[in-house]
Amino acid sequence: MKILILALSGIGDALMFSPALKLLRERFPDARIDLLAMFKGVEELYRRNPYVSNVYFWNFLGANPLASLKYVLQLHAERYDISFNVYPSNRWHYNVISFLIGAKKRLGHEYNHANIRSLKFLNNICVHEDDKKHNVEENIALVQKLGITVQPPLSPMDVYLTEQDTRLADEWLAQNNLTGKQLLIGYHAGSSILKNHAMRRWSPDKFAKLGKRLIADHNATILLFGGPDEYELNEFINAMMENQGIVVKVPTLMTSVALMKRCQVFVVNDSGLMHVAAGLQLPVVTIFAYTNPAYVYPWNTKYIMIRKELECSPCFYYSPKPATCRWNENQFRCITQIEVEEVYQAVKQLLAQQS
Repeated sequence: MKILILALSGIGDALMFSPALKLLRERFPDARIDLLAMFKGVEELYRRNPYVSNVYFWNFLGANPLASLKYVLQLHAERYDISFNVYPSNRWHYNVISFLIGAKKRLGHEYNHANIRSLKFLNNICVHEDDKKHNVEENIALVQKLGITVQPPLSPMDVYLTEQDTRLADEWLAQNNLTGKQLLIGYHAGSSILKNHAMRRWSPDKFAKLGKRLIADHNATILLFGGPDEYELNEFINAMMENQGIVVKVPTLMTSVALMKRCQVFVVNDSGLMHVAAGLQLPVVTIFAYTNPAYVYPWNTKYIMIRKELECSPCFYYSPKPATCRWNENQFRCITQIEVEEVYQAVKQLLAQQS
């Protein structure tokens, strides 16, 4: 049997398929289970996953459309029996790619907030989206369509590190005079910018004020994580902290992940690294804006979510539409009204639980 996982969304969404992947491998131990990624971070994560046979990478966003079509037709020649569109894959592009690859059974979701233009009918086995379910549960509902029985408790997400990942993290820590005795608190102040999601980022000024307080009160070392496109943001926050933190700049995502694993608490926006932190079983303080928290709270780890339950919240559901705010004044107050004291107390609570 040949199975293809279409994990074409970002790191967090792709990672939230990992419990379903484990169930697939347990049910079909001899199957060839391949995964197609569109982002390098997803490729890195799944190349280390023992349940995957092969990982393919293709940059659909950057490649010529004809080259992409040729690549998809090469996958069609593999004659897959089953394919999955990882939840959420609510754009018509994902369904077209799945259709052209041509697996006999093409599994995906019917989305509550999408219309016929999503071409959902190109999937021949569908699960109806449930706005009360976590993304992990939505993915598990897909594999259940193959007759897989699921027994609680549901598994955590799987993040695997190689010896090299760990060694490179150790070398970075040594180079930065971090001996293992310090209190390390991780930050991810960024997020995806697709669909206007930069608006769900907590203020850099507030991240900096929180950091200065954690340094003063707890002698913490703040490690600022993020990709190269977020280095400038992290440097800006660190400058406001009088450069008392350390901006993590390493060549690969998985070296960053190995460094994240050393943190006692991870403070993060609603982002892909929030899910990586959850996969590492880190205590997480997550700062939420307009997203439905039922979808994407940190799965199967200790966490405190800071969010405002406003009359308009949540207002973002999975659809092709970008995030917008209904208010003309005081826009995105769901994130702007979250104060430093609230987040500080949450970090303090998680630290106290470890002492």
